Amino acid sequence: MSDSSNTSVGDCTEPRTALTEAEVEALVRGICFKTGPPRTVGVELEWLVHELRGPQLTVTPQRLAAAYAALETVPLGSALTVEPGGQLELSSPPAASLMECIGTVSADLDAVRTVLRDLGLVLTGLGTDPWHTPRRFLHEPRYDAMEAYLDRTGPAGRAMMCTSASVQVCLDAGHEEPGPLGHGRRWWLAHTLGAVLVAAFANSPVLQSAPTGWLSTRQLLWTEIGADRAGAPALDAEPRTAWARHVLDAPVMCVRRDNGPWDVPERLTFREWTRTGEPTREDLDYHISTLFPPVRPRGHLELRMIDAQPGEDGWIVPLAVTTALFDDPEAAEAAYRAVKPLAERAVPLPAPHNPLWTDAARYGLADPELYEVAVVCFTAAVEALPRLGATDGVVDAVTAYLERYVRAGRTPADDQLDRLRETNARAYGKDRRP
Repeated sequence: MSDSSNTSVGDCTEPRTALTEAEVEALVRGICFKTGPPRTVGVELEWLVHELRGPQLTVTPQRLAAAYAALETVPLGSALTVEPGGQLELSSPPAASLMECIGTVSADLDAVRTVLRDLGLVLTGLGTDPWHTPRRFLHEPRYDAMEAYLDRTGPAGRAMMCTSASVQVCLDAGHEEPGPLGHGRRWWLAHTLGAVLVAAFANSPVLQSAPTGWLSTRQLLWTEIGADRAGAPALDAEPRTAWARHVLDAPVMCVRRDNGPWDVPERLTFREWTRTGEPTREDLDYHISTLFPPVRPRGHLELRMIDAQPGEDGWIVPLAVTTALFDDPEAAEAAYRAVKPLAERAVPLPAPHNPLWTDAARYGLADPELYEVAVVCFTAAVEALPRLGATDGVVDAVTAYLERYVRAGRTPADDQLDRLRETNARAYGKDRRP
């Protein structure tokens, strides 16, 4: 969920000069889509941190602080940051290949897990924490302001900040293509295929020990935060134009102050703020980092819709599948053709506030149309991965996921619900014993 985005619209060491509305639009258009042939891939992994002796037990803030202090001394290839609720995030550097990315992050995770295990802690791959209520670990002005802003729309914001985790795949924006939408085909694919990824990797059906009725509750939380903060721009315009307009018309979450609490304005858009002659490039940079659409352009495309996955290496499957479906030409064409029939369900609102994304989060692969598309896309990914240099181990992992989950119309969320039913059945049986 991190708001510590690397999106940059200028050198923040420059003098604080106020921006005009036209300058903001030009800066956003120029920096957020860097076109060219896809060459790099990255991943941002968020993890819940739980007690090794039992995930239902509460990890105290003191134990979390000691763990992160210990991790500061560990040399890593990825950037390690902390989320507001104490979740751990690893952000890989841009890699020249899928396997390079997997190798770097796998080594980093091994090092992190060793330190945490010695402290009696473990990383858990779940889209939402099934047991614990939202509790903020980081108490900083930006998170105080974020909490105050998100509280205006209800409890979803705190749950998202403190009890959610994801796999975010980062891919190059791709070629500039002829036609009115520029490189809009890859942009469109991200927003339509994104619903299939939500459905296929749903892994958050439980909050506070009870089923929510959604297989991806994490996606539900993002939807409830609202379209102006967590929604995509309209897809019927050229991507640069649409994103620049979205940035300008989005409400300002907070106005930073050097001393004291940050201001949380009421319904002040960035466009309106520019007309006061106050915001600078640094303010614009921060404003963009507080927008959380399902696909965020940061020079590259950051796909943010995938729940954290179970198992130590479960994250590799969504990374490999997504990379294959975007960066292998044959797989990308197969995915594009497969998802085109879904377009009618992706209206009238942009993702994730339309029926396609809602059904994906609620029903997963139990939705017949999403199931059919997922089978086609995963099959194409399996065939493409050797062409991208993937090892047999990675191909086998994706193949196993295809057979265990996708062809069976299941997701990891279904496993969670099965375990919860078994636990409740055992508890019910004990209660009925004489």
